[in-house]
Amino acid sequence: MSLLKLGGKLDGTQKIMLEIGGVILLLLFWWLMAELLSDRKPIYDSPIPEDFSLVGADEAKSRLLDSLTVLDSIARSQATEFEKVYAVLPTPLATLLSFKELYYEDNVIENTQKSIWLNFRGYLLAILISIPIGFIIGLVPLFRGLFARQVDAVRYLPLTALTGLFMAWFGINDTMKITFLAVGIIVYLIPVVVQRIDEVKDVYTKTVFTLGATNWQTIRSVYLPSVLSRVSDDIRVLTAISWTYIIIAELLNQEGGIGSMIYIKGRTGHLDAVFALLLIIIVVGFLQDRIFAYLDRIFFPFKYYKQNSPTIKRGVETARYGIVAIGLGILVAAFVPGTVAQLGLFIALAGVGFCLYGEWMLWKEGRVED
Repeated sequence: MSLLKLGGKLDGTQKIMLEIGGVILLLLFWWLMAELLSDRKPIYDSPIPEDFSLVGADEAKSRLLDSLTVLDSIARSQATEFEKVYAVLPTPLATLLSFKELYYEDNVIENTQKSIWLNFRGYLLAILISIPIGFIIGLVPLFRGLFARQVDAVRYLPLTALTGLFMAWFGINDTMKITFLAVGIIVYLIPVVVQRIDEVKDVYTKTVFTLGATNWQTIRSVYLPSVLSRVSDDIRVLTAISWTYIIIAELLNQEGGIGSMIYIKGRTGHLDAVFALLLIIIVVGFLQDRIFAYLDRIFFPFKYYKQNSPTIKRGVETARYGIVAIGLGILVAAFVPGTVAQLGLFIALAGVGFCLYGEWMLWKEGRVED
């Protein structure tokens, strides 16, 4: 098959090879741009600077700028050795080497865990708020008429300009940061839920109405499966918004976190560390996306499996038990002190075992993705 054919599909080998090639090309482009934007710094013995203590501030500033220009010209003309500096864009190698300093001196693992936990609570709060409100506005004409326009308009608020209000309302602790991150998702997720409700096909609602279903039965058997199975894909995209606000949230009352580290490293000129921290966010975001994709496949298997054999059903149920156990174990380890926290870790590990066993059953049966 031609790789340039419109609408063509890649097989497994082609996909892997092209992904590897894309990474290599990106690294080469990164290295080339770093070299093109690099500069040569002269190495010399600095002369004694002129004394500006006897002149006014404006005159001293003017003389200082003139002196710096002259010193730079003299240094470049007299220097016998030059050092290459990457003041605009660090090289991939320098970025890689900066991980050592981040690990030993800046405690990057603990700061990354803090940001992940902060983000998790933010988008979990957003999901718990947005889905019920979206269903109420989307299904009840009274509330749709009252609030639909306002909800659509709130999306245009510049949240970064409202940090002062969040600090006045919620203080400067983690509660404010979590609320700030959650609102950044809520303003987009509620309209999406309403839109997904409008996309439910009339044939389903008419069928359950003909069968005499009540309002709650209609919601449970038609709207919930249809809407949640589609909103899950939207959540995967929208939860990434919280990472775009993480620097702003963690700058308020700096108490650590990867966003705060990026700001500090940027202000002090450690661009290699900044790029390393950005790579960490990209990796965490990729893993987060894979986790959401796995949850979507387990909780909404009808989107991925064209057959409903007993083995597939058992595999999905086993994986669901594992996911519940992992979530319970994490909550116990996070909120229960002492030796009981270790029990939470064992529960989470048992949940991982259930998930692996469920995946083995699914793999054994064979699955067909859309």
